[in-house]
Amino acid sequence: MGSVEFPFEPGGNRRDPVAAVWDDLPVPDNTRERRMAAMRACGRILSGERPATMRERLAGIEAGGNLDAQPDYYGDGPVTTLEERVAGLLGTEAAVFFPTGTMAQQVAVRYGADHGGCRTVALHPLGHQEVHERHAYAHLSGLRGTWPTAEPRNPTADEITALGEPVSTVVIELPLRDAGFVLPSWDELVAVSGAARAIGARVHFDGARIWESTPYLGHSLSEVAALADSVYVSFYKTMRGISGAALAGSGALAAYARVWRHRYGGTLFQQWPAALAALAGLDRELPLLPGYVRHARTIAAALAALPGARVHPGPPHTHQFRLLLPRPARALDDAALALAEEEKVWFAAGWKDTAVPGVAMAEITVAGPALAWSPEDVAEIGGRLLARASGSHG
Repeated sequence: MGSVEFPFEPGGNRRDPVAAVWDDLPVPDNTRERRMAAMRACGRILSGERPATMRERLAGIEAGGNLDAQPDYYGDGPVTTLEERVAGLLGTEAAVFFPTGTMAQQVAVRYGADHGGCRTVALHPLGHQEVHERHAYAHLSGLRGTWPTAEPRNPTADEITALGEPVSTVVIELPLRDAGFVLPSWDELVAVSGAARAIGARVHFDGARIWESTPYLGHSLSEVAALADSVYVSFYKTMRGISGAALAGSGALAAYARVWRHRYGGTLFQQWPAALAALAGLDRELPLLPGYVRHARTIAAALAALPGARVHPGPPHTHQFRLLLPRPARALDDAALALAEEEKVWFAAGWKDTAVPGVAMAEITVAGPALAWSPEDVAEIGGRLLARASGSHG
């Protein structure tokens, strides 16, 4: 399948915005280890969270359950507790824990093909399965993908209706991360779900970040999930867990998923650290997300006021969005590192050059540390970052 170029699209695979801060760059004096150390030492952080050590991660696991209880054995104990918790939140009959989202997504679309008799799945060219999973659905399950649209948004109901060929599953990514964390409106989501079912297809939500999508959609997790036949959720992105995912849906889907999880090698002997970390994240982060989304709009408006800046989407649909600044990526990354080391302020890193010369893009994640930032703070620190990137700081 071919690639699609979009305005301001830097191209290539991109990781989660927090992990992107730590990505290795081809710059010997701007290494992953140096960036991590700088961010950990910062008293103020605009984008992302302070990197946690393994000891701090272990301390956080205890908040997810009783460490004196028995661990799981091939999926019981705390894993079962987590599965039941997710099914309750999403209002589904069942949920199945997976070690990775890539595995969960493969099982979801494979289920549709096996039960619908059609080996074609409708995807977006910027969707996770196309950009970040090495086309596992095709290579491991023998499925074929078709694109209802190449626009940087999820497909519309009319585009699903106009597919012109049978598909077993229509995949909707909420939000569509590689288009800028964009969401459809609630009415658009209802319409596209109905259109998919009208052509005899299942609906699968790639809901790795569905947790933070509900404020924009204006409906609860269970109301959103009710529009789909299956939903994948992640525990290590927004929920800040160690790893892991879940696939939620009917009891029949869950039974199928457990068989194929085993066949793919995903039924591990013990996964209690990941399960407990996920439970802790659901307790800790889920209630805070509406506040993060609200403050992201304030932060984004202040960032958009910087000289030559652009925010996409404006206003943000979730607590994550794209910031474009009129400087080269190398200059912005080096300026961000210098600002962190010299002034103990973390702005944003992981900059990528875009198709527009001299313009770079970074993904911004507004989480707990950013709540202390006012628009005036953003303007002041953003101005200093730009000055450093121009080589004119004092």
